[in-house]
Amino acid sequence: MVKGTTSFGKHSKGKTHIRCRRCGRQSYHITKKRCAYCGFGESSKIRKYSWMPYR
Repeated sequence: MVKGTTSFGKHSKGKTHIRCRRCGRQSYHITKKRCAYCGFGESSKIRKYSWMPYR
């Protein structure tokens, strides 16, 4: 019945992202083993979409 502060007891306060080896940004997810910015760890191609600005 409690949905306040006590519910957050098991939430980890650690880091989720570290610096990526390929793009150098703080976007590499430790548990997913994938960079959110460039896609390192998922594919050899750089992650980009048509709606993104030029990289």
